[in-house]
Amino acid sequence: MDQSARSLVRATSNPDGWRRATQQVRGGTRRSDFGETSEAMFLTSGYVYESPEEAEARFKGEDDGFIYSRFSNPTVGMFEERLALAEGAPRCLATATGMAAVNAALMCQLEAGDRVVASRALFGSCRYILDEILPRFAITVVLVDGSDLEQWRQAFSQPAKCVFLETPSNPALEIIDLEAVCHLAHGAGAQVIVDNVFATPVLQRPREFGADIVVYSTTKHIDGQGRCLGGAVLADEDFCENLLKPYLRHTGPALSPFNAWIMLKGLETLELRVARHAANAAEIADFLSGQEGIERVLYPTRHDHPQQALARRQMSAGGSVVAFDVTGGKEQAFDFLKRLRLVDISNNLGDAKSLITHPATTTHQRLPAGERQHLGINDSLLRLSVGLEDPEDIKEDLLFALP
Repeated sequence: MDQSARSLVRATSNPDGWRRATQQVRGGTRRSDFGETSEAMFLTSGYVYESPEEAEARFKGEDDGFIYSRFSNPTVGMFEERLALAEGAPRCLATATGMAAVNAALMCQLEAGDRVVASRALFGSCRYILDEILPRFAITVVLVDGSDLEQWRQAFSQPAKCVFLETPSNPALEIIDLEAVCHLAHGAGAQVIVDNVFATPVLQRPREFGADIVVYSTTKHIDGQGRCLGGAVLADEDFCENLLKPYLRHTGPALSPFNAWIMLKGLETLELRVARHAANAAEIADFLSGQEGIERVLYPTRHDHPQQALARRQMSAGGSVVAFDVTGGKEQAFDFLKRLRLVDISNNLGDAKSLITHPATTTHQRLPAGERQHLGINDSLLRLSVGLEDPEDIKEDLLFALP
């Protein structure tokens, strides 16, 4: 929220000494003269001016007051401040969806002739931007296996404009060495963008390992109850003010004040929910690993994950997602899904309810079969987002679904 715009509502929070859990409950709060306990929803598209001179000054940038809710809004501003505090980032700008955040973080800084290096294991829509959209604008995209540092080194033998990666990856939970990749990327002149949606700022803060920009689909854990779409980009002041903000203002992927309010309230319980998600997921991963009919279980902090030591170094817990292979192929995976009674079939994640999907035919179906196999997304793989239910009920449902 711009400084003078803050004067429209009375500041009540953000003492520098507050700890992170307190900041997630109270950070960014701005109370109106009515003294409301819960943050207000400013459901307005526009704003009025005391005079034509004031309007002119705002449009010239001489007065930082509100102009239009596509540009800024008090409720959205409170959410942006609170998430920036949770992430430990200088600034946050919110977007309508997570994919709007990914697209904006890339497009606001790229131009024809630039070079992007990205991990190969990404959400399907992110791969679409990299594989289909950026090359249309004469932007070169180099894909690497995220866990192979030698491939990163080779990719950075030439200058690059930016890096895009996610860790843990969707859906096979590959872990990328953030500190090492950021060091290599900065040596090649690249800014590092990290999609941190699986870990959340509760379990991992990529900027502490050298990342420049962090993006979120706030639709996931930050809402956490499947109600609203949203996204966010977090970075330093220069990037946000001079590159990202103009791009968002003039292309229009604005977060609605109502959705911002939902996300703002979601941040108040995020730490509690994510801790329960992670505890449940770790228990479910251990349970699945001992069952007949399960070929492989992937969970970042389990002893048998190939990068569990790295995961434990970067993350305070393993997150809410478990990936596993059932014995057989697509038919057996579908049969398993159809026998579930508690866990819902859905491509969303980070919800209070446990959700499961078959990535090869949903989130990653656009990828060629060979690429899916290379990424470990075979026809028997299922991605389980473990919810907040009693873990014994989740276990019983999964056990019932096994042949």
